[in-house]
Amino acid sequence: MSAMRAPSQVSRDDLPKRVTIWEVGARDGLQNEKTVIDTATKIEFIDRLAVSGLSIVEATSFVRPDRIPQLADANEVMAGINRRPGVRYPVLVPNARGLENAIAADSKEVAVFASATDTFAQRNLGRPMAEQMAMFEPTIRAAREHGLPVRGYVSMCFGDPWEGFVEPGQVIDVCGELLAAGCTEISLGDTIGVATPGQVHQLIDGLVASGVAVDLIGVHFHDTYGQALSNTLSALERGVTTVDSSAGGLGGCPYAESATGNLATEDLVWMLQGLGIESGVDLDELVDTSWWLADHLGRAPVSRVAQAMGRRS
Repeated sequence: MSAMRAPSQVSRDDLPKRVTIWEVGARDGLQNEKTVIDTATKIEFIDRLAVSGLSIVEATSFVRPDRIPQLADANEVMAGINRRPGVRYPVLVPNARGLENAIAADSKEVAVFASATDTFAQRNLGRPMAEQMAMFEPTIRAAREHGLPVRGYVSMCFGDPWEGFVEPGQVIDVCGELLAAGCTEISLGDTIGVATPGQVHQLIDGLVASGVAVDLIGVHFHDTYGQALSNTLSALERGVTTVDSSAGGLGGCPYAESATGNLATEDLVWMLQGLGIESGVDLDELVDTSWWLADHLGRAPVSRVAQAMGRRS
């Protein structure tokens, strides 16, 4: 019996007609791999993702090599990719030095990574949450002066492994600070995958009530507790049109042993297609890419859709 390669479509009038997928596999996904992936494979992975129809492929991060050895080849990756017309290749920058390196590598847009909790800020940034904007503001300002859009990632938006439930107001305050500093959009990160749909509605409603336009909000769900797709649908119901995901479900969470990583892009595309929502992605090409990378990693993709559809050849 052959696998179905596309879902039946039943559209809903209360959902967006089109969703932009922010593909994070080449950065957020690969940075969690313990075995260092060679530069040529990373470049081909990014190129394949772009060919599949993804309009945003986050390429790498300009961090210190000793912090994330997997991404030590950021310059080589940015120099080697085939920049397709109409495709955006944002990069993560932790500070002003990272921004300088990103600009030198001809990066056209960047992202910074903030925390919604004090403990994670201390562990990830080396400073309390109250001081993180002092670190980001010069970077954001310099990027905007160079004409670069800046995405503000906010981690631990729904739960924190040390602090537990995170109050929405705490997240809303950080998002407001990032936007006031010059960020052109924000991404709400469920870093340990504990959110449920009601929380998603609550936080997005709170952000909109605080004056944040819904088209500035993206969502970034991990699937640790199997809630990523339901949480994504919840965000779409509130008008969000940018969703982060990772080809094959690449990525993991170091704070939860059962974490299965980011929302898998294939699983997201299958749901979007079934709802009649455009994404521009060729699902067959995407699944082939995930299986291609799986061969390099020595394991099958985590994505349920990629597993169900299998290889075309």
